[in-house]
Amino acid sequence: MIVGHGGNIAEVARQIGCRPSEIIDMSSNVNPLGPPPGLLAHLGQHLEAILALPEVDSRQMVEAFARRHDLPADAVLAGNGTTQLIYALPRALDTRRALILGPTYADYADACRMQGIAPAFCMAREADRFQPDLELLAKAADDADTVFVCNPNNPTGALIPSLELERCCRRHPAVRFIIDESYLPFAPPAEAKSLIGCGLQNVVVLNSMSKIFRIPGLRIGFAVSGPATIDRLRQLALPWSVNSLAQAAVHYLMARPAETDAFVAETRQHLEAEKSALNRALGTAAHLQPYPSATSFILIRLEGGLTAATVWRRLARRRILIRDCSNFEGLPERFIRISLKERETNRHLGRLLLELA
Repeated sequence: MIVGHGGNIAEVARQIGCRPSEIIDMSSNVNPLGPPPGLLAHLGQHLEAILALPEVDSRQMVEAFARRHDLPADAVLAGNGTTQLIYALPRALDTRRALILGPTYADYADACRMQGIAPAFCMAREADRFQPDLELLAKAADDADTVFVCNPNNPTGALIPSLELERCCRRHPAVRFIIDESYLPFAPPAEAKSLIGCGLQNVVVLNSMSKIFRIPGLRIGFAVSGPATIDRLRQLALPWSVNSLAQAAVHYLMARPAETDAFVAETRQHLEAEKSALNRALGTAAHLQPYPSATSFILIRLEGGLTAATVWRRLARRRILIRDCSNFEGLPERFIRISLKERETNRHLGRLLLELA
């Protein structure tokens, strides 16, 4: 298990001698505007739910999600975050030859290795600004039985147009494609469409509520696929794997489609404005190379002898936590990832980054 994920505020606070609340976390990819209005108050009114066991199989929560997405309930499985589902999938699918589109989130490879599988990688090239070559991926998929794709990708922010990705999946009907759409709600709707409901039996779509609704501590994730695949995954599910407050949150969010859609649209508008402003501020700096992103975060290459570890330490001393990307397979020690916040915090970080030269 990799422990170098973002969001480890407590450990950083211990290292620099301050309270966790004094640290600005720009390492964890959550919505800067969230949670949605009313959600925390709703959860506060349902605290008594923790006095009893949650629904053992999260059935009502699954049905609420399925109705919201116009899916049959037997095509959906709830999990304790997408992480639980990622680690269960190689075993459920009896994976033998895994392929991972990288550089990307480390847990796909860890999940494979936990089942004794040495995954192969198809790496997007920095020269292509990390935009994946789908023809290269299609060729590599010929030698795989399971392919992991994060779309949009973490940490590069690259987005594969949904029609192109769907065509790639259709070309290999005997290969299972696990499409992690955890960051898709952040992407411009004209460029991104979920593969949920695509009808392809060889596709498993992972959906996360942690990032877009800023509730990572509740651990809410869903897998969507054909009923046969979901049944195989369900056989590995643990009873009571989704807690009572997480189930209450899902019911609240799924029952308010107009409100949640408006919240997501506001989030996208905010992020586009902040990405444009920060990219303009950093664009003339010789020691910083930001990459295009369809998400809430930006990948930056450091030049001029700077390393990610050095920049991480310097910013941590200023009580700002960013993501050192050196433990992503395929990325050298010169990459950092920053997750956008409100305007003044983003400007403050931009000034600090410019001072690194």
